[in-house]
Amino acid sequence: MSFIDYRETIKEGDTAIVFLGHESMFPVKVQHGGKTQTKYGVIRHSTDLIGKRYGSKVTCSKGGWVYILHPTPELWTLNLPHRTQILYSTDISLITMMLELKPGSVVCESGTGSGSLSHAIIRTIAPTGHLYTVEFHQQRAEKAIEEFEEHKVGHLVTVKNQDVCKNGFGITHLADAVFLDIPSPWEAIGHAKSVLKREGGRICSFSPCIEQVQRTCLALEEHGFAECNTLEILLRVYNVRTISLPVPDLGKGIGGNARAESDKGSPSDQGASSAGLQQGNAQFKSGVPPREMVGHTGYLTFATKSLF
Repeated sequence: MSFIDYRETIKEGDTAIVFLGHESMFPVKVQHGGKTQTKYGVIRHSTDLIGKRYGSKVTCSKGGWVYILHPTPELWTLNLPHRTQILYSTDISLITMMLELKPGSVVCESGTGSGSLSHAIIRTIAPTGHLYTVEFHQQRAEKAIEEFEEHKVGHLVTVKNQDVCKNGFGITHLADAVFLDIPSPWEAIGHAKSVLKREGGRICSFSPCIEQVQRTCLALEEHGFAECNTLEILLRVYNVRTISLPVPDLGKGIGGNARAESDKGSPSDQGASSAGLQQGNAQFKSGVPPREMVGHTGYLTFATKSLF
């Protein structure tokens, strides 16, 4: 199993996603003799998982069933163990596009955190690109290395445990893009500029506070970056549901004469006509916004290294 090379069957050592529903899923490491407990009963790895196809419907010991899914960066973002606050697919998709990432790109990232964005970047730049990611916290860096190796993407990523604001990324003039998710990104702009290729490149900084954005933009201008702009994404999900609405009876009259004759009718006739406007119901599909939605997550500041 690899997060970049998909295969059909489940093998020992794989990380699989147990899918109980859209709001209920979790990762599991497949092992001979292993057991996983769910609300529908026990899943026995040796008989229920190993050798089965990804996407299979597996019956648990209590008679309920679950789906076993192949891991992807999107599913991993929803199920990973949180060591820090993470970026979700809404922001990740814009970052990937605005940094112009593609297979073969070289990317520098700080900090690694829980690895949500890292997995998405690796999938995008594979098979010939490389990710250099810097994490200040030693235990988080060690755990990230362990996960990358377990997910068979370790050859595409280099993890370093150091302070990017003081020591940089450890490489120069090699990266196509730089991503910063640190408390004081303005202190790392100089290192980001030196790590980008001489012919230019893109940079992105994620900050939750507008004061951080202001200081970062000033630092970008001081170091000669161009096309500086800041974006914020607010995701609003609509629930599609079936609703029942009354169908009005508009009458059988045609043209103004019929309408005029109707207007001359007695009050009792007019009341009966009004009562007939709502006869029968019809079902329609409707998009209904939720009463609450996820609001502000952070600001994404993008800029381009100037050649002049």
